[in-house]
Parts: sequence; structure tokens; C-alpha cells
Amino acid sequence: MHCLKRQCIFVFAGAFSEIKKKKWNRFLAVVLLAAMAASLLSGCGKKSREQENKETIRVYLWTTNLYEKYAPYIQSQLPDVNIEFVVGNNDLDFYRFLQESDGMPDIITCCRFSLHDALPLQNSLMDLSTTNEAGAVYNSYLNSFMNEDGSVNWLPVCADAHGFVVNKALFEKYNIPLPTDYKSFVSACQAFEKVGIRGFAADYFYDYTCMETLQGLSASELSSTDGRKWRTTYSDPASTEKVGLDNVVWPAAFDRMEQFIKDTKLEPDDINLDYDMVDNLYQNGELAMYFGSSFGVKKYKDQGIDTVFLPFFEQNGEKWIMTTPYFQVALNSELEKDETRRDNAMKVLKVMLSAKAQNIIADGQDTLSYSQDVPLHLTDYLKDVKSVIEENHMYIRIASNDFFSVSQDVVSKMITGEYNSQQAYKAFDSMLRQSKDTSNEKVVLSSPKSYSNYFYSDGGNESYSVMANTLRGCYKSDVLLATSNSFTGGVLQADYTEKMAGNMIMPNGLCAYKKKMSGAELLETVRSFVEGTEGGFQPFNKGSLPVVSGISIEVKEKNGKYTLLKIKKDGKQIKEEDTFTVTCLATENNMAPFLTDEDHGFTEEEQRVKDTWVNYVLQGNAVLAEPEQYITLRE
Repeated sequence: MHCLKRQCIFVFAGAFSEIKKKKWNRFLAVVLLAAMAASLLSGCGKKSREQENKETIRVYLWTTNLYEKYAPYIQSQLPDVNIEFVVGNNDLDFYRFLQESDGMPDIITCCRFSLHDALPLQNSLMDLSTTNEAGAVYNSYLNSFMNEDGSVNWLPVCADAHGFVVNKALFEKYNIPLPTDYKSFVSACQAFEKVGIRGFAADYFYDYTCMETLQGLSASELSSTDGRKWRTTYSDPASTEKVGLDNVVWPAAFDRMEQFIKDTKLEPDDINLDYDMVDNLYQNGELAMYFGSSFGVKKYKDQGIDTVFLPFFEQNGEKWIMTTPYFQVALNSELEKDETRRDNAMKVLKVMLSAKAQNIIADGQDTLSYSQDVPLHLTDYLKDVKSVIEENHMYIRIASNDFFSVSQDVVSKMITGEYNSQQAYKAFDSMLRQSKDTSNEKVVLSSPKSYSNYFYSDGGNESYSVMANTLRGCYKSDVLLATSNSFTGGVLQADYTEKMAGNMIMPNGLCAYKKKMSGAELLETVRSFVEGTEGGFQPFNKGSLPVVSGISIEVKEKNGKYTLLKIKKDGKQIKEEDTFTVTCLATENNMAPFLTDEDHGFTEEEQRVKDTWVNYVLQGNAVLAEPEQYITLRE
């Protein structure tokens, strides 16, 4: 910095001395040189945008929950790697849209996943089959992620276990033995019926419950040689032909589902049961068992209800638990073109899959990892299924979009009595083979150009600025503040359908809060967004700094901490007595510190931000605002 300052002074001094001695053209040359020096001075200590792009690894996280502890931990372990964490989406259609629009990130995570849906992405993803991370995954699980050619693009983190959440206290009260196999499970349901208590129910209002019950009852067969053979064919077909069900494994699966419906006496109205309804029945002692996650065990134990977790009891005598990887992770194949970027991305992947990181995901509960490198960590919540886990009887569900939608339709009709097992099998098979026509999906928003999705120290994130500026207009506010995880992906040069337009907003309950503020109040609110507040959002790297619209801010970074220096509006420093209408975008948890006082002054909008946004674009005249340089970060 000092040397450039001296150069600048020298050049100008030289220029003025030469005026008297040299020709005019000589003076012009010197002035031009001075301008160049001044230009260098203005950018002193700053990296070019191209350099910032090259040094940044973008990681798309499928849920904002991962921003709380997981993302900060990853960054803390790699202080020399600039990582930008972006809210992605729990839908592979979202990533196919990014692929088609040249907007693929470096690292992808997704929970609602299947190889069947991921196949179009295969050529855009790295083959991880020869990496240490893939080698650590147990073969029995790695098979579920292996393409027909032996390549592996996706790796799973730890599992969320699903089975039966059981009110042990009710069993003891009525002297009914806990189930140990399918026969005793049915006997328990019958015994509870005699005392006026439902033995079993589940939230069949949701597609995932319909799908997971169908598969869980046949996990043993679906994990057999025949089952894996069919799954490979379905997940990674050699041709573009749609693959339906086989005639070896699946007919019997629907027979078992039909028998289960009869044995548990599921009723037509049960297809309307949502989680809250099932939860109320369970807490009130009106329900002995339901299909759910092991996380429910801790919840009820904390409430004083003695609860245990039991596996699926297969009709062949085996015991299995249904598992859902908390997410699957993949890397962009473009990384292989740059050795440094590839190495950095692999470092990030290694930390993401580390034992500590997976323990953070498990949030102090059971860590059921598919990796041999991550020690099994079982609490008392899963003690009753320890032997099942040790036998590796952890079935990974088939979770394609087709399976979600078709399972809900067919299983619901089985519960209502519209389908018997044979009819259900035929209907399921037929719907899987039907090609989905997306040609008539209406375009509701068009972006004439793409905007950068990188955070730049001299301006911020262009895509986020576009969204923030547009939403500020929607909410008719002077100023808009948004946590960095409010928006997903980038704004791309593309035509957006309603679904894809909706996917531009955080999928996890982003809310809008409006308040009339003084300049002093605005200063403190922005400071809390930038510097973090106890119980609220805590920026942990520059990419996690908030997005602002209607104002510009200057921020200082030192030792990983951020300090707000200035706030300007229209190029002028705001005054304490100024007044502004301010809209804040944040989740309920992140906004909680601002809502502690009864007279806090914030009004929460009735609609979630995503609904407001979709309604706006559906009006047909939506126009995206231009981005602004809303932040200057000084390091």
C-alpha cells in the first residue's frame, strides 16, 4: 500500500514539473500513467473478481438447518479455503434446472434422492468411486449409489432411522408384551383394540409415509439379490425407456402391504392423518405405536412418556430399519479441470463426511453412518435395535420423485379399499412406466441475463441483490434486510416455471417482518444482522453476511469477526432521526431475538416469503430488479 502511495505522489509531481519543460503530448503520457497508478491504488489489497471466483468453493445445502452448526464447523476446519454455503433445494429437478442453465455449483447436497432422478446429472458430476471417501462406505450401502458402469457420483452421510415409535408405558399399563416379531406385533394391535386404544396408526397424509411403509415391510426382499438387480435396472436404465416394477419382488410386496392394512385395521379416514394428529393421539395415550423417526423417542422421553424404538418386523422373521441419509453429496466434474480447485473441493468433502461433522448432523443423538470411518454412536434411544444395526439391516429407501407420488396414490387407495394388492401392483407399475409430460409447464418469469452467485468483497452477491431489490418492491419498503440463506442458487438467464420460480426462495420457512424504524434503530438492526446476535443468525464467513437493499453498508473483517462501519442511503450517511419502513427476511428462529419485547414493533406478514414471491410472479408482469453494490468488505 505504502509503495503505491509513493508511486502516485511521484508521478503527479513529475507531471507538473514536466509541463514547463516538455511538450504537451509528454504531459498527457505522464497523466495517463498517473491515472493507472490511481487505479492500482483504488484496488490495493483487493483480489480481482476472477481470482475470488477461482478461490471459492460453492456448497449447496439442502436445508437451512445445516447453517446453524454444520456449515460453520466445515469452514472452521478449512480456514484457508473460501467456502460459500448456499441454500439449495431438496429436489433434484432444481439441480437439473441449474445444469441446463449453466449454473451448477461445486458441491451438491440433496435429501430426497434416487439414482433414477439423478441420472441426467451423471455426466456433470465427478466419479468418486476411487476416492477414500467412497472406499469407506460399506459395500452393501454403496451398491445403492453405484451406476451400471461402476462409477459413483453420490455418497451418503449419516442415517435418519425410521421404524416404530412405541409407547412402552402403555404396554406395561395393560400388561401387553412388546413386539419381537410380526406375529406379536399384530397380537399387540389386537390387544390394544380390546381396551379401546389404537394399536397402530401413521400420518398417511404424506407421500413419504405411504412410500416408506410399503418399502419397509419388504426391506428384506428389496435388499435380496433379486431386489438389488431390479433396483439397479430402475435406478440406472441403459436406455431411455421407462422402467416399471419387476414380477419377482414387487407383487409379494403389495401382498404384504395389504395384509398389514388388515392386521393394523387401518381405516379410509387414515389417509387424512397428518403428523400433528398422530402426535396428539400418542401424547394423549390413545395410540400405542406409530411409524416414525427415532428422533421421536427423545422428544417423548423428554415429555415423560416412556418410549422405545422398534424395527420393521418382516413376515419372513427378519428385522430391518428404514434409513434415510440426512443427505447425499456430489461434486461438479468441472472441478477436475483445475487441480487446485479439485483439491480444495476434496478437502471440503472430506470434512463434510468426517465423524465430527456427522455427529453434528445427528445433533447429539444416534450417529448411524454408512461409513466404516465413522464410529457407530448409539444412545439409549436406539438400544432396542442395536442388533439390527450391527447386522447392517439398514435399508436405504428408494426415493425417486415417481416413487413418492405414485406411492401416495396407490397406498392411499389400498387403505381406502379401492385397490387390492394385485390392482395396486398393476397401477403402480403402469404409472412408473408413463412418461411425464413437462412441455406444457407455463413460464411465469423470464430473466434476460444471468447474475453472479459469488460474494464479492466490493459489492456482494449479484443474484442475492437482484432478489432483495425485487422483494423490497414487493413489500413496498424503504429498506430490506435478509439473512444470506434467504435465497437459493443464482438468478440465471432462463425461463422459470412456477416450480422453479418458487425454488428461488429458501424452502425452509422464510418469514417477512415489517417495522417503521428510526435511523438509530436501523443502525442497530443492521449491526445485529452483520455482527450476529445471541440466539439469532451468526455470520461465520463472508458469504454468510446479510443482504441489504435500499441501503449500502461497509463492513470490517478481522480474525473471522465482522464489524459494521457505515450505513448509507443514496450515497449519504443515515441520520439517527431519519425514518424508514424496513422489512426483514429471516426464519422464526433467527428473528426470535428481535421479538422478545411485547412492544417490539414488528408485524409478521401472514404469508411466507415464498408464497408472496410466487403470487407476485404468477401475476404475469414480474420484472427482476437490477443488482446493486450493497456491501463493501474491508479485510
